[in-house]
Amino acid sequence: MSTTMTPETPAQARVSPLARLQGMGGNMRQYGIFGALVVIVALFQVLTDGKLLLPNNVASLIQQNAYVMILAIGMVMVIVAGHIDLSVGSQVAFIGGLVALMMKDFGLPWLVAVLLGLAIGAVVGAWQGFWIAYIGIPAFIVTLAGMLIFRGFAILLVGVTVAGFPAPFIDISGGSIPNFLGFAGNADAVTLVLGAIVIAALVGSQVRARSVLKKHDLKTEAVPLFLTKIVLITVGIGAVTWVLSQSAGGTPIVLIIVGVLILAYTFLMGRTVFGRHIYAIGGNVQAAVLSGVNTRNVNFWIFVNMGFLAGVASVVVTSRAGAAVAAAGQNYELDAIAACFIGGAAVTGGVGRISGAIIGALIMGVLNMGLSILSVDPAVQQAIKGFVLLLAVAFDLINKRRAGGAR
Repeated sequence: MSTTMTPETPAQARVSPLARLQGMGGNMRQYGIFGALVVIVALFQVLTDGKLLLPNNVASLIQQNAYVMILAIGMVMVIVAGHIDLSVGSQVAFIGGLVALMMKDFGLPWLVAVLLGLAIGAVVGAWQGFWIAYIGIPAFIVTLAGMLIFRGFAILLVGVTVAGFPAPFIDISGGSIPNFLGFAGNADAVTLVLGAIVIAALVGSQVRARSVLKKHDLKTEAVPLFLTKIVLITVGIGAVTWVLSQSAGGTPIVLIIVGVLILAYTFLMGRTVFGRHIYAIGGNVQAAVLSGVNTRNVNFWIFVNMGFLAGVASVVVTSRAGAAVAAAGQNYELDAIAACFIGGAAVTGGVGRISGAIIGALIMGVLNMGLSILSVDPAVQQAIKGFVLLLAVAFDLINKRRAGGAR
């Protein structure tokens, strides 16, 4: 793909390449996280004798960790606003149990049950958002109470395992996009086409974003750095596409769901007033209030959204398990929170990206799968993930202190 670079304006020409590199602070953090993911993948690829990146293992990695990515999308918004949500795991068990009962006991069609499950998730989020935004109880307390309340409801609802769901519901998490285009050699043609579309869309968006920055005489990356980023994006997505095309089913359906959510929420956080208000509240709530931001409404809708995404995660988890149990969702809130902090979200709020949370979720997923392939004891796996989380947050805080000392 060829792109035409417009000449630099005089204002841009005065900015040295080093200054442009230093001006990329936020992006450099994202690149560092992505680099850490690449290193961890390469490490486990070697340690597992090449088993980690076998096509079927990559497809399983996505299917097994889709719930973390979905919950991390909502959790990073909660954390950026300066809150926390400890109840998402219990919400997953509660809503998943309701969806299962609606299909099995009430005989509702699976699609109706799913839509009702998403609506119930939003209602649960509204319940918690009300106490946090309008009564003023800290989110830590409200969601701690929610963790107990919804886990209790889940135990009452799903006293025994509920199973035997329709095949289309099971396919939400375990199925793949039908191969209606046939094969190109041994590769699934549908997967190759989807990968090409994603690469074209991402490269196009990067070129368009750069042209907008140049149009307004804002700082842009140096051309070699920009081209390197484009090449890495193309190679990275192309490699994942090729590996998935070799798997037994091709593109997992749940990957499409996660992809749509990533695009939608990246747009929401980066291009809408609501997204800017979330960053404003997390950065300085008093300044946000003085600027006219309705912090109560924003906080309320952040938790409504978190409940909705917990509903999506509950559908995915119940579909993958093929059954609803009261113990579902154990520690899911910790996985989502860890993914956000590993992905660069600031403990104090105001900083964090959807892309970072997704990379953090992938790091958690690779650790889970790599350690499982190596048959590492689950207790040791837990400890290793804890160390990774601690190091990620420590790295973030040390960088901030250095940046503060450099001023």
